Amino acid sequence: MDPQAGAQQELPLVLVYGEAMTQMPVDLYIPPDALEVFLEAFEGPLDLLLYLIRKQNVDILDIPVAEITRQYMGYVELMKTVRLELAAEYLVMAAMLAEIKSRMLLPRSVEIEEEEADPRAELIRRLQEYERFKAAAEGIDGLSRVGREVLVPRLDAPQAKVRKLLPEVSLEELLVSMAEVLRRGDLFESHQVSREALSTRERMSDVLERLKGGGFVPFVELFTAEEGKLGVVVTFMAILELVKESLIELVQNEPFAPIHVRARAE
Repeated sequence: MDPQAGAQQELPLVLVYGEAMTQMPVDLYIPPDALEVFLEAFEGPLDLLLYLIRKQNVDILDIPVAEITRQYMGYVELMKTVRLELAAEYLVMAAMLAEIKSRMLLPRSVEIEEEEADPRAELIRRLQEYERFKAAAEGIDGLSRVGREVLVPRLDAPQAKVRKLLPEVSLEELLVSMAEVLRRGDLFESHQVSREALSTRERMSDVLERLKGGGFVPFVELFTAEEGKLGVVVTFMAILELVKESLIELVQNEPFAPIHVRARAE
């Protein structure tokens, strides 16, 4: 005798309180309902009937009602035996199968058979409809799902800052504004004999000093009407030179709106 085989037979079956047991106890009692295994789960009586029909590999249009009824009632009795909650729809289907079975077993003449429809017709129609919906549900379940097979990446977009585009100031609008300033200057024209010499470069420095705060200043406020036409022209030439040298910018909030002047940032 192989010593390894003898050693293998002496392996303990179980450890009870640390003590190895190599033989099954004689007085061991296992209740009959200690372990129950169910391999099939059905969603309703139609699902159970469809399973029984497919299991026997028969045509759904030619259901063997007697055999299907026997197997169906066996499943219902099993559910009662294991004390599972039996839905009322299972009992309704059992009554329907019993009625169909009785109608098919009763002898009928040829004339009655031609007038009456097949007792299984309604059941077959419901089974076919259920089978279509079940196949559609299985097909949908087989599709890729977002969050299960398909993951949608998410990336926070950068914070967008809205930048309002200001309309450009055309030369025509600038000349119109200049004409308005000249008209206002006529009201304060001086008739003094002596004239002050005005410098464009000095007036450019004065304009930049007025715009030193960085804010918008109305175009017309850069002119001093008391200086007359000469002062208005010198200020206008100074503004044009500053625009040419990109030291200031002219903006409007909307077309035909008042013109504002702002010093450009360094």
